[in-house]
Amino acid sequence: MAINPTVLAWAESDLGVPGAVRDVVRAPAAVLSADGGVVDPSAPEIVQLAADLVATMRVSPGCVGLAAPQVGEGVKVFCVDVSAHPKTRDHHGTFVLCNAEVVSGSRNEKAREGCMSVPDLTGDVKRPSRVVVRGQLPGTGEQVELEVEAFEARALQHEIDHCDGLLFLDRAAGAHAVYARKTYL
Repeated sequence: MAINPTVLAWAESDLGVPGAVRDVVRAPAAVLSADGGVVDPSAPEIVQLAADLVATMRVSPGCVGLAAPQVGEGVKVFCVDVSAHPKTRDHHGTFVLCNAEVVSGSRNEKAREGCMSVPDLTGDVKRPSRVVVRGQLPGTGEQVELEVEAFEARALQHEIDHCDGLLFLDRAAGAHAVYARKTYL
């Protein structure tokens, strides 16, 4: 995996605004199943949203990513930080992407996922274990491409799904692959 130096160097302070903690929307809220809109990453309201997402993620125990639809905003913006998770190998630290998409992926692997918007359940989901993701940084709008693998790849795909109106439940193989959460967030 090649670490993208631009993304690795990104910091919350680059946004220039303090983030506010927002309430996390829970399923079956309509915003969670709607395809998010493309954004202008340099728009002040998107920069503020980016800061709010990071602030909300930081105060949410066990949270490694949060997408705009999860705070009630139907747009393609999300943050990720897998650095403290025990399943993490290499990572890019904390970052926010706008209008992100997976441009290539490897073979699928099955793993358990959970979600702040579906707090009572977890599920087995098959996803590529290595992906290339393209998106834009909030504030500058700079286009970046990340090659990620393992847990960070799973987290990015999970958040991109949120921006596309999908929950991990939509990707689970069926009811037999969904479980009651044993540890609550």
